[in-house]
Amino acid sequence: MPKTILDLSMSLDGFTAGPSISIEVPMGEGGEKLHEWLFNGKTDIDKKILDELVNESGSVILGRRTYDVGIGDPWGGVSPFRVPAFVVSHSKPKKMVDGFSFINDGIESALNQAKSTAGNKNVWIMGGATLAGQYIKAKLIDELHIHLVTILLGAGSRLFEGTGPSIIELEKIKSIESTGVTHIQFRMIK
Repeated sequence: MPKTILDLSMSLDGFTAGPSISIEVPMGEGGEKLHEWLFNGKTDIDKKILDELVNESGSVILGRRTYDVGIGDPWGGVSPFRVPAFVVSHSKPKKMVDGFSFINDGIESALNQAKSTAGNKNVWIMGGATLAGQYIKAKLIDELHIHLVTILLGAGSRLFEGTGPSIIELEKIKSIESTGVTHIQFRMIK
């Protein structure tokens, strides 16, 4: 059965990006270290986990700031995703990149459209932290996949900021050690 999976890299102190995010510094100051396991130090374990996520996803959801900071060099003028990507936003940007659709009527609408497009595959919510927090608070995810990176950023965008005062229960379903990162998967108890 298809799932809605929130998948993010996070520092030990809970940040998914460093401070001062901009087009020039899309992951914020020091934030690129959160993804070194993906690029510079990828092991066979890391590759397998990433391949599973990508191959089992039928659509992607991201926030407007993630889209905006990616339209410079990182996106290179086209979507990096092989599947439809939905951007949750209050407005359409001046610069449109092929492969992205803009959803301006909320996170539930974005999820419904992403599910409809994904068919029998998963929906991958990739962030940023604000959007991820909204999906967590609304309990609209099935699984939370955290790539816990062995750094302390000290500042930036916290993943669990604003998820609300109520307790959200998770069940750990998998934990895999790799070099510089621990991949932990949780099921959200609804």
